[in-house]
Amino acid sequence: MVKIRLTRMGAHKRPFYRVVVADSRARRDGPFIEIVGYYNPMKDPSEIKIDTEKAKFWLQRGAQPTDAVKRLLQKAGL
Repeated sequence: MVKIRLTRMGAHKRPFYRVVVADSRARRDGPFIEIVGYYNPMKDPSEIKIDTEKAKFWLQRGAQPTDAVKRLLQKAGL
């Protein structure tokens, strides 16, 4: 099963996240299929940038977003 989820990047106590398409069996920061966008909660207001075309493509192919990614997609207007 393919999932759309967050992978953690950044330094200690300064996280930002990539929104990636990955196999559900892969570990959180492990191999992924494609980068769809990123999310930076450290900025005020938090910065969300998602390629809606790529996200729609993967959602149509049956990729399941995690709960956190669902909220980010809604904020991004998808």
